[in-house]
Amino acid sequence: MLLIGMAIVGIVAGIMSGLFGIGGGIVIVPTLVALLGMDLLTANATSLAAMLLPVGILGVINYYKAGLINIKESLLISIGLFGGSYLGAELALHVEVHLLAKFYALFLLYVAVSYLDLPSYFKKKQETPATIETKERKQFNVFQFILLGLAAGIIAGMFGKGGGLVIVPVLIKFFQYEPKSATATSLAALQLPVGLPSVIVYANDGHLNLTYAALMAAGIVVGVFFGSKFAIKLEVKTFKKIYAVFLAMVAVYMVIKYL
Repeated sequence: MLLIGMAIVGIVAGIMSGLFGIGGGIVIVPTLVALLGMDLLTANATSLAAMLLPVGILGVINYYKAGLINIKESLLISIGLFGGSYLGAELALHVEVHLLAKFYALFLLYVAVSYLDLPSYFKKKQETPATIETKERKQFNVFQFILLGLAAGIIAGMFGKGGGLVIVPVLIKFFQYEPKSATATSLAALQLPVGLPSVIVYANDGHLNLTYAALMAAGIVVGVFFGSKFAIKLEVKTFKKIYAVFLAMVAVYMVIKYL
């Protein structure tokens, strides 16, 4: 029964991955800690190990067919993720992470509020149709995408997440991505074994459960397929609001978890 439960956790994590371009650790880690009494570091390692194989590939294919993935930029992000995951795991083993978690939670809340467009109720819109038409996405260089991956990898290594919780909000807020394209590009970046360095660090320190990781990986494959299908069909405004609520919930969870 426990093994079936692990597969179900993987499916739920996969649905979240397909919807929001995350690795699924936001579901896996708290479940392993709360329901199985697993220590945080072992839960982190098991979560990251579950995402080593390209478990989200079916979702990536769905997004690619919809024309939502920037392959070049997702590969650049992957390079940064690989290096950042090692640094994150080392920090998790040796550094107090409570303060960082609180800052990260504040960032997520900030992004969530901006997605909900709450300020529009309190101020008049300043943009004219002419200014909207002239808006174009700025060009960003190679190192900026690698740096984004590095930061996301550090967070992923420290908290057992796939890095998408950093990548997607930053792509939207600072790289001017559309929400669905950000989700798709993030999910694509996570398909390479970018978390391998952090898994090795955790495993060498005795923190890893391969059986649970394998079962959850199988569930993630199924969940990502359906999550991405649903996300593609959603209207952009609806998608942003759902993602905003999700980010707010994550932020509250992190504040409570790391008080």
